[in-house]
Amino acid sequence: MRLPTRSVLLAAATTALVASATTAYAVSPGAVGRDAPARAGVTAYGWTVTPTGTTERFRGLAPVSRQVAWVSGTNGTVLRTTDGGRTWRDVSPQGLDTEALQFRDIEAFDARHAVILSIGEGEDSRILVTDDGGASWTESFRNSDPAAFYDCMAFSSPRRGLAMSDPVDGRFRLVETSDGGRSWSLVDPAGMPAAQAGEFAFAASGTCLSAGVGGRTYLVSGGVDPARVFTSADHGRTWTVADSPVAGGESAGIFSVSFRDARRGVVVGGDFASPTGAVDNAAWTADGGRTWTKSTTNPSGYRSGSAWVPRTARTVLAVGPSGSDVSTDGGRTWSTFDTGSFDSVECTHDGACWASGEQGRVGVLTR
Repeated sequence: MRLPTRSVLLAAATTALVASATTAYAVSPGAVGRDAPARAGVTAYGWTVTPTGTTERFRGLAPVSRQVAWVSGTNGTVLRTTDGGRTWRDVSPQGLDTEALQFRDIEAFDARHAVILSIGEGEDSRILVTDDGGASWTESFRNSDPAAFYDCMAFSSPRRGLAMSDPVDGRFRLVETSDGGRSWSLVDPAGMPAAQAGEFAFAASGTCLSAGVGGRTYLVSGGVDPARVFTSADHGRTWTVADSPVAGGESAGIFSVSFRDARRGVVVGGDFASPTGAVDNAAWTADGGRTWTKSTTNPSGYRSGSAWVPRTARTVLAVGPSGSDVSTDGGRTWSTFDTGSFDSVECTHDGACWASGEQGRVGVLTR
């Protein structure tokens, strides 16, 4: 079941969804401010789209600040801005046979150091790193197992990170780095609970794996009903797993997980084959992911990315090909504030929120 679903997901980048990266490492959203009233959130938020000069699809998003951001996507493309999106520079890898790869995740720590992940079966799953702003790239990992398919990365610090693959031999596979992505090693799978038949993750926004505070890491799945949330409290060594109220299926499940702190988190997803479907596609937790409660009012369609708004206590964003939603009560209810297409959303230490997606779209949140 996994392989047909994978083919559909890859094709969706240029077919079904067209028709319809990340703050680099785990951070608390900062000093808590006021959350806008729920109804005010409908009109108080919007996106200012910045011209990138390309029509590539950017599912990889890594904003560093209000000024610096990276995006990665189709046809081996990587762009970087250092002026808040006014101009973008093409810093795609050259001479490494990456032109046909899809860089679905990117993690960045400043204007010079970034790590990119390409997705796909076998050797199409690769990780590259740059230390000079993309002027040159070094391949630091290439998957050699034909059964593996890497989806997402997450960094808990500029040096420590994980990358995850769909289940191999019945368990989600992880590789880890302790040197900023320059080398990777396999994590002992003994601490990972068994996957269910047909369970996998979605390489839709780089947030099917997410790092939280205090060594916590979160992994979310689909392909099975209900979709599940895996939680680690020790940087991915050992895991627990909980059912969620998000519906799963061949093209459905949880696509993104985001935590504000050690207790409060949200998951969003849906069915990518039904971009405007709004049934059982979001849930929230207040106990660190041990239990999940479905949202009373759902986002208004399939959502592939989520992020907590800095300097607020309970405000969360969710984006997808049919629009953007905001929750001002920690994921309990959602309101649509934009109908443009985005795949990924991430926020930074200094209060900026960025989104990216198809047709070269990159936006900065206004509020």
